Amino acid sequence: MADQLGQGFVNHDRRNREDAIEAFAAVDALQFSHLNDKEAYQAAKARVDALWAKDDLEDECRVDGEVDYDRLGRVDWSPVKEAFEQRASVTGVDSKYAELTAEGWRRHKVGGDYWTPMMHAQMLELRVALQDPTYPDKPREGQSGFGAEPARWTLGVELHDTRQYQQAHRVMTPYFQRILDAHDE
Repeated sequence: MADQLGQGFVNHDRRNREDAIEAFAAVDALQFSHLNDKEAYQAAKARVDALWAKDDLEDECRVDGEVDYDRLGRVDWSPVKEAFEQRASVTGVDSKYAELTAEGWRRHKVGGDYWTPMMHAQMLELRVALQDPTYPDKPREGQSGFGAEPARWTLGVELHDTRQYQQAHRVMTPYFQRILDAHDE
């Protein structure tokens, strides 16, 4: 699953839209065991729609070939949010996921704390993937944290940004193993 997720983002970077959808659909079919193949494809397509919407915003904000990040921070990110609303609707994830993910992506591009909304969004997604509304269900301190898996997701983003793909794979493997283990219970 970690390989497929990484391949989805690499396909996005290479502008291979259909290949990105197929890679993400393979992940979504496994992580959201309650979805059929068509729904997993729709969830993956919504993620790719969000990626392409983000790219469109970046293109709108280019000046002499370079992204004007101040402008990018001010433009309307609702197309990205709407794509994530579709993903949330298909998967059954709490609707706050869409706003949190869009805001995390915006901050990731223009600066600021993107980790908090991103980890919160991933916690919501994991609750559905795990079919456990109490995740992270910590036994003691740190109750306000989002759990180890959302932290892994965010570290995976950092590693992708620095093109450390093998490390990203190693970080994300336990993320997906947690989901698969929950499905086996």
